[in-house]
Amino acid sequence: MIEGLAGLAAFLLLALLRVPMAFAMGIVGFFGFAYKVNFAAAAAMIGQTTYETGLAYTLSVIPLFILMGNFVVRARMSEELYHAAYTFLGHRRGGLAMSTIVACAGFGAICGSSIATAATFSKVAYPPMRKYGYKDVLAAGSIAAGGTLGILIPPSTIMVIYGIMTETNIGRLFIGGILPGIVATALLCLAVVWMTWRDPDAGPPGERSPWAARVEALKRVWAVIALFVLVIGGIYAGLFTATEGAGIGAGGAFAFALARRALTWKALLEVLVESVRTTSMLFMILIGALIFANFVNYTTMPADLKDFALRFKDTPWMAVAAICVIYVVLGTAMEELSMILLTVPLFFPVVTALGYDPVWFGIVIVIVVQIGLISPPVGMNIFVVKNLLRSLSIGTVFRGVIPFNVALIALLAIVVAWPQLATFLPGFMK
Repeated sequence: MIEGLAGLAAFLLLALLRVPMAFAMGIVGFFGFAYKVNFAAAAAMIGQTTYETGLAYTLSVIPLFILMGNFVVRARMSEELYHAAYTFLGHRRGGLAMSTIVACAGFGAICGSSIATAATFSKVAYPPMRKYGYKDVLAAGSIAAGGTLGILIPPSTIMVIYGIMTETNIGRLFIGGILPGIVATALLCLAVVWMTWRDPDAGPPGERSPWAARVEALKRVWAVIALFVLVIGGIYAGLFTATEGAGIGAGGAFAFALARRALTWKALLEVLVESVRTTSMLFMILIGALIFANFVNYTTMPADLKDFALRFKDTPWMAVAAICVIYVVLGTAMEELSMILLTVPLFFPVVTALGYDPVWFGIVIVIVVQIGLISPPVGMNIFVVKNLLRSLSIGTVFRGVIPFNVALIALLAIVVAWPQLATFLPGFMK
């Protein structure tokens, strides 16, 4: 236990010294493993971990879904989603902000990245909100919070990584995120209602769209619906695996981008380079985390935590509540992917020992990451919005995300209290 805690402390120290997370975890994992075994074994472990991770077939789902999302962005589907949502919600107070959240949910169904979703809608949704007199607090908060739906509504890169680390079926994780994703969208829209109730000038209503315009807008988003039904529906029906679904989704998004004449040779090269850059970043962090996990597994920390959790067999909800609190606190100070890779090997055995469903715990993990993405001081979506909308101050974005943070905490409480929300649909999978 002492060696594991010392390793965690060393990792946090390196992180505070601004050593990149991947290298911080890799360095501590290497020297910790060398201390527990020997340097030759530690060197061999690094080589084996890097080789196996780079060639793992199941991990190919990550670059494929990233490629799918980049093709979707290039095809400008996000603008059509936003327009369709606006025709239904734009006439309400705060309607543009709610349209942003609903469009983010639709975009997340074909993207899988919260950062990409927030970055896309910073460009799509902020100009019209500013044009119609929305206050920056509501505009920035709705974009940052809506972006978090990109990792809850399938497909999701976080779910993929969790599934690989815990050997949980990725398809079941995807399906398990659908109902919580719908509830999350509703709660974030309620946060907009609350903000405009407190300050009606924050989000003035727009003009009501006629039904003919709504139907026409829905016709334009058929490609998004078709792509989602094809990928997620095929996984749910057992027609193909999550990895095969990622390949089909990337191919479908490529076909749509070609059909819309959104791809030139230069644009295709940019999409491929961006996909490779993002994939390389994720794999570096994943390899560093696996090296650190190999060291932790040689300590007594996992067994000690499991024994400690078993003390709560009669009241397992207390252990789960404690884990959730730890994650929420960590999310305010750590980058989310690193936090997941660092803590899942520690907490997953604890949760399964208490008899909880791995799919449910995966959804809980994703919701906690959502909270972290819009939690000061290091919420990634906050800084994405701030960097893309340079006219905003960081304080404005911080104030804007607070009501949405409350909404996501309420979502976490709902999923913890009613696990069936995450496990109902996966129970019918073939």
